[in-house]
Amino acid sequence: MRFIGGKSLMLDNIMAVIRENTTHINNVADIFSGSGVIASCFKSVGFRVVANDMMYFSYVINRGIICLNKQPTFANLNIKNPVYYLNSIKIQDTDFSIEQCFIYNNYSPNDACNRMYFQNKNALKIDIIRLTIKDWHKKNLINEDEYFYLLASLISAVPYVSNITEIYAAYLKNWDIRTYNELMLKDIEIIESSQEHSAFNTDANELVKNISADLVYIDPPYNERQYLPNYHVLETIN
Repeated sequence: MRFIGGKSLMLDNIMAVIRENTTHINNVADIFSGSGVIASCFKSVGFRVVANDMMYFSYVINRGIICLNKQPTFANLNIKNPVYYLNSIKIQDTDFSIEQCFIYNNYSPNDACNRMYFQNKNALKIDIIRLTIKDWHKKNLINEDEYFYLLASLISAVPYVSNITEIYAAYLKNWDIRTYNELMLKDIEIIESSQEHSAFNTDANELVKNISADLVYIDPPYNERQYLPNYHVLETIN
């Protein structure tokens, strides 16, 4: 996930500071979770994790990855590999219409839109995948864990075909080379754990009144601007 201020390159340093300055840590709260990379790191070393962010797409990532302790089985779906299926699906294979394809109609170039966030093929694929996941969930073919797992896979894939520098505040005026790639979901590797992890989508100031933790990791926005406008497209997809 491409994310402002992402800490993926600092994980070893962060863990070193924790180990050098704390003992007997079990419950950890990451209250501005963002891309979820810190929460995932905490889970991987055996901590019980509470992950939170006011952005819904961040909640989706945490709910679909951090809160799962084993790979989903999709027992009711009767599709051997749902991720492979979603990567291969075409609009003509579904009952969905172009009119239902919100991302295609509003974030890629067409007769009614000049925005260049996505190439047409990828915008359409985002829509069809999202509509299919929603339909499966509505029909109870996938449970809550499976629903958020697939959504997390979609959200994690979208930035790699987006025509942006890093954020969605504006699109590039010329197509970036990455936008010519085809959107491809990946099977997310779930970190096995015996702990019960949780995810929230709320104001951190309110959350801390209702949780307890041995350690709280706090990485708020760096200025007064909210992150939401920078990731409005990911929020819309959800």
